[in-house]
Amino acid sequence: MTTPAHPLAGIRVVDLTSNIAGPWASAVLADLGAEVTHVESPEGDDARSMAPVTGSGSAYFHVANRNKRGERLDIRDADDHRRLLELIGQADVLVTNLRPPTLAKYGLDAAQLRQRHPRLIHAALSAYGRLGDEAARAGYDGVIQARTGIAAVTGTPEGPPVRAGVSILDVGAGTWLALGIISALYRREVTGEGCDVATSLLETGANWVGYHVVAQQVTGKASSRSGSGHPAFAPYGIYATGDGAICLGIGGDRVYARMCEALDATDLSTDPRYATNADRVAHAAELRGDLEAVLSTMTSREAIGRLTALDVPADLVALPEDLLRDPQAQALGLLADVEIDGQRVRMPTLPLTFDGRRPTIDRGGPE
Repeated sequence: MTTPAHPLAGIRVVDLTSNIAGPWASAVLADLGAEVTHVESPEGDDARSMAPVTGSGSAYFHVANRNKRGERLDIRDADDHRRLLELIGQADVLVTNLRPPTLAKYGLDAAQLRQRHPRLIHAALSAYGRLGDEAARAGYDGVIQARTGIAAVTGTPEGPPVRAGVSILDVGAGTWLALGIISALYRREVTGEGCDVATSLLETGANWVGYHVVAQQVTGKASSRSGSGHPAFAPYGIYATGDGAICLGIGGDRVYARMCEALDATDLSTDPRYATNADRVAHAAELRGDLEAVLSTMTSREAIGRLTALDVPADLVALPEDLLRDPQAQALGLLADVEIDGQRVRMPTLPLTFDGRRPTIDRGGPE
């Protein structure tokens, strides 16, 4: 039965994907209540061997394939191919990241499948998109971060381009595809017709560097790296304190004034170099030195206490695993207890609630 936290209950999904981005799209659907069958080749999903490995899978595999059932099929085998077509015929959605030539070869492209199943949502995810000379190119998250300029604007100015520490294009493209699928399901309720939905890592990366693309045209200056900072705001990013570091997010002049008050930094509030956000961006290096001189007299927790008291966005710099003990994460119910190969682990849930209820994670990826 459909519950507030599982609005997609009753929807059947065939997940013919591997690695991270495609499986993440169907994991979102599974968390929302859809019945998802993750179809793997006889060799198994490559994500099973991504370190660290645990039992039959890996951390990556279980995060991207939780709440799914599994089936192992070889689409090159006639009987297995028939079984796959049977599953698709019973499904509302097919999610795939096979390349266009492979889809066409095995009759799994949108044109062929929707001719037989006009209500089917055919959802395809690729590295470089479905059109153009590069449509069949292989690509991974880090590779497309480089291509779309994300790596070029990540890291410190004096250092090399850096891949973001999270697989942002895999998760981002998978989330976009899930959004497209849900939109297509809604449209099908109105029209009765299925839809051909597609996205890619390249499209996701291009979307996410939109600010930099437009800023270069406005200023004529090439995009550059800002470390933990931001080219549009100052002070913004990670600043040293007397015993560590904190992250500041000063998005406007009024917030800057409150920051100076919280830190008893009168000189910073009256310095003409820092009068407006545009002034502070132009003098970001000098501001960093002056601000860290003030912060060096305080512990990180003392600085955070002062800043939070005056409603200034700031926080400690933590590790991902610190979320396991984070009181706000606990208050929100962000972590679910999941059994993986006999071990209980805590896994972050979808960042959504429905009428106050959060979609659950009932199990890890399939054996």
